[in-house]
Amino acid sequence: MTTETVRIEDRFARLRGRETRTRSIATRFTPTEERALLKAAEASGKNLREWAREVLLGGTNLANQPEMPMHIFTELVAIQMLLMNALEPLLRGDRIQTEQIKLLFRQVQTTKAAQAQELLEMRAKRRPAGVVQPKR
Repeated sequence: MTTETVRIEDRFARLRGRETRTRSIATRFTPTEERALLKAAEASGKNLREWAREVLLGGTNLANQPEMPMHIFTELVAIQMLLMNALEPLLRGDRIQTEQIKLLFRQVQTTKAAQAQELLEMRAKRRPAGVVQPKR
């Protein structure tokens, strides 16, 4: 088997397990805009078409976003968990001991990613038919 055959087989292997892409969008750019787009695509390690597709679909749901926005979402979930667990005793008039706070911080740090993923999965299940589902 030649190297070229392996590359072709690898390309087709990527197609398995996903819906066939049959739609396209065309737009025009100035040469300066094209150079800027090519530079951004190259910086991300993708060809222009892959990069543009990712950018266009990136706003459609959170799970398709690049890693940094996903990290920010996870941290927001952590803040929510911390507030929900710390405010209840404070609102009752109780004091939170230092050890309780440390334990709460550890719990939030160890469970925030799983909680964020669970929220995204619940959100995806409530999505209407025809909307792009998050990648796993």
